[in-house]
Amino acid sequence: MKRIQMLILLARKGALGRKIKITLRELANELGISPQSVLRLFEEMEEEGLIEKDVLGRKTYVEISTEGLAFLESLCDAISEALYNGIIIGEVISGIGEGAYYVRQYSHLIREYLGFDPYPGTLNVRVLFPKTVFDAFCGVRPVILPGFSKEGRTFGDVKAYRVQIGDVEGAIVIPSRTVHPPKIAEIVAPVYLREKLGLKDGSRVTVKVVRG
Repeated sequence: MKRIQMLILLARKGALGRKIKITLRELANELGISPQSVLRLFEEMEEEGLIEKDVLGRKTYVEISTEGLAFLESLCDAISEALYNGIIIGEVISGIGEGAYYVRQYSHLIREYLGFDPYPGTLNVRVLFPKTVFDAFCGVRPVILPGFSKEGRTFGDVKAYRVQIGDVEGAIVIPSRTVHPPKIAEIVAPVYLREKLGLKDGSRVTVKVVRG
């Protein structure tokens, strides 16, 4: 564990592709161990090929090695795979009242592409985990609801990701023109989700991405 903490600390300090000057006491204070323990840790990590170290007089210079970077990348991949596995945890919030209008406009496409008649409104969920809605959709292809024109107004493409909340299957819908990854998930479903699942503002919910 201390090796991982040390590698992350060195990476934050900029020991990537170059050697940086460090002091044992500074690292010891940040890791909550003694300077002697830092020295031993460095020796072990150098033997394992995780870091490269030079000592010039009283100055110590350290760089994360190629092997150390590969180790951090594999650790990052393992954490991402464990955490970002198609689960969204959030809390129910009230929308601004536009959901019902847009669901009515796209209802024929939802019926055609997603296979259900939507309740005229969306359930709005503030995402608490992961950071954004898109983080939960890694590797998942959306269903594209194509844009159209109606009564002189243009409605753009919408990305729809099939999800399950409770025992109800629906979809999170995101306008294709969205620039910033959204922190609010708008869910369409064939039923009134607040009533069906007994939800109110502040209710904690878990949303599962339906793959395939």
